[in-house]
Amino acid sequence: MEHEKVNILLVDDQPAKLLAYEVILKELGENLVVASSGREALEFLLKNEVAVILVDVCMPELDGFELAAMIREHPRFQKTAMIFISAIQVSDFDRLRGYEMGAVDYVPVPVVPEVLRAKIRVFAELYRKTRQLERLNTELEDRVRARTAELEQSTTRLVESEQRRSMAIAAGKMGSWDWDWINGDWMWDEGQYKIFGIEPGTLDVTSSNIQTLFHPDDVDGLRQAWGEFTKGAKSYETEFRIVRPDGEIRWCVGTAAASIDKDGRVVRVSGVTVDITDRKRAEERQSLLTREVDHRAKNALALAQSIVRLTRAQNMNAYVKAVEGRITALARVHTVLSLSSWQGAEIRRLVAEEVAPYSGAGQIQIEGAEVQLQPATAQTLALALHELVTNSAKYGSLSALAGRLAITWEVESDTLILAWVETGGPAVTKPTSKGFGTRSVIASIETQLGGQADFDWRKEGLICRLTVPLRSAISSDTSQYREMLAQDRQAMTSRVG
Repeated sequence: MEHEKVNILLVDDQPAKLLAYEVILKELGENLVVASSGREALEFLLKNEVAVILVDVCMPELDGFELAAMIREHPRFQKTAMIFISAIQVSDFDRLRGYEMGAVDYVPVPVVPEVLRAKIRVFAELYRKTRQLERLNTELEDRVRARTAELEQSTTRLVESEQRRSMAIAAGKMGSWDWDWINGDWMWDEGQYKIFGIEPGTLDVTSSNIQTLFHPDDVDGLRQAWGEFTKGAKSYETEFRIVRPDGEIRWCVGTAAASIDKDGRVVRVSGVTVDITDRKRAEERQSLLTREVDHRAKNALALAQSIVRLTRAQNMNAYVKAVEGRITALARVHTVLSLSSWQGAEIRRLVAEEVAPYSGAGQIQIEGAEVQLQPATAQTLALALHELVTNSAKYGSLSALAGRLAITWEVESDTLILAWVETGGPAVTKPTSKGFGTRSVIASIETQLGGQADFDWRKEGLICRLTVPLRSAISSDTSQYREMLAQDRQAMTSRVG
């Protein structure tokens, strides 16, 4: 280790003596600091660490004894080595006084260089070793604290891990087992019994009995995995099913590792079983949802295609407006169904969404009990309502400020009966032929939902009664539009609409 220099403070009011001390002590290779008065020495001490103080006894203002007393009063310098130098013959009383003030030695004048260097060297080295020990002790304490913190963290992680394992076991999600390969003995913990749905002590845990608990289709795979241990495999992981005594099938993942003796033979196999049934069910639900979304997307696209191909209009602007209106209606019901994760739609919200553009003037009355519609029923009914409200806005009660529209419904024997009653609008005459809107309503309600659509063209206003079964629908695809397409194929012309 490189020599670590320490500070040696030389205190004397005579420059010649200070120079002499510097010459004598220079070969020690330490930092020599001179002070010509006690006050100057104190100023240096307050800012620096000092290994040894060499101080003259006889000085003006503060003599050596007074300076030593003041130095010792400071807690930082209570153990600092001080050597007195006296040019006069000192008595035993003076020596005793010096020692009481904190001196560790006396050096008489004339100074013997070898003696002074030897004394200073001893105290400087003692100071250096003391500081090294302090640093080593600090480092050791830091290491102990770091190691203690590391052990505490490790213990915390171990406790947390054990708590998670205990929670998993308590929840019946994880278990462990041990199999003596030599004599065939098995050991199951509490979690293993819970996974298999068996009360501890009610099953003789043997290889043959355990095999009966596995799903028949997975037994061969597990046998093959165990057989790999005889071929040198050290571990395996596989998914399998078990059949509980009550007939419930559960999915598990098993991990096992083999213990080998000095001859390379398997002596023991230990493993962990984790119940992953919930994960498997979630994966199945996700897969089902993906297929359902794909199916509904294809249906929506097919329905939009049918709307585009079957819509009739007198000009391009009318055609675009009609197509946009029908596709917007489809989008609205799609949004309602999406908010319910495609579980269904509440009829009041469905009706309100379709008539919302015309409800600001207070012309529309909506009344009926809460009814949850199946997705296919909601989608089809929304398009039928769109055709009715569009027709009413063009030719019926919603085309006049005095017109009124009442939409009411009730449920009888799992059948929805919705009444659409218009009054106060222009006089109504029964059309000589059914337009696209009317045929669309009839086709969607009767062909797709297996219901019935009745139109009463009264002079006072249209009454339409829709009867829809709530528990089943004939089809969830676009069959009504395909049927209408076949009926209109002959009427299609090169003109738009």
